[in-house]
Amino acid sequence: MTTVKVNGATRLYAIIGDPIVQVRSPELYTELFAAAGMNAVMVPMHVMPEEFDRTVPALMALENLDGLIATVPYKARVVRFATRLGNTAARIGALNALRRESDGTWTGDMFDGLGFVRAAERKGYTLRGRRAALFGAGGAGRAIGCELAAAGIESLSIVDPLHERAVALAKTLADAFPACRVAAMATLPDNADMIVNASTVGMREGDGLPADIGALTRDTLVGDVVVSENPTPIIRHAMRHDCRHITGRDMFYGQQDALMAFFTAA
Repeated sequence: MTTVKVNGATRLYAIIGDPIVQVRSPELYTELFAAAGMNAVMVPMHVMPEEFDRTVPALMALENLDGLIATVPYKARVVRFATRLGNTAARIGALNALRRESDGTWTGDMFDGLGFVRAAERKGYTLRGRRAALFGAGGAGRAIGCELAAAGIESLSIVDPLHERAVALAKTLADAFPACRVAAMATLPDNADMIVNASTVGMREGDGLPADIGALTRDTLVGDVVVSENPTPIIRHAMRHDCRHITGRDMFYGQQDALMAFFTAA
């Protein structure tokens, strides 16, 4: 482990969310900053929803704050504070990283989907041609849906308790990726050979599956965005059926190189 020393010249990065105790980014990125020769640390910030609109601009006004990571539930809500957006963030209306530029403006982009796809690639899993079902059309779901469509999946079925949110995402992705059949669905389609939980189900003690997904065939690829030390309910379900799977930790580490490149590009 690289020794980290904090002094008056240390640059700050923050991760904001509600809740925040589950995040692993402060430890990982503080070590990566040190390994890269940066005098910088990442700190967790528990921002309550009713204080969000006041807290985020105040944080961004700190002269020694160079970047922000947004986690649940703020990936869409934080977009309006960016001066400019990268391609993915602009397309889906959500971001998970903001970088201060040398002129004091802020650039935002989204890396959750890229992290998920890179995690699949590192495990040797094929995405092209799959028929994917996606639970959750929030920030992470939008990002993963976008990157799966870009990776060449055959179809994407989006399920969200807020059906209008699933409909909006389906239209955005269908327009951007006409080769991929995209639809908002009320339930899991019968022909899915890939299931991704991009909701917060599985984050809390006692959570079950995001929906009744039934028995799985061995060729089903299962993914989850919830970062946990232990297998989440949907990952345990996948393991019981001997399915290949991508965990939230896999996705988390899958995007670290892209996020580091983003933060050091200013």
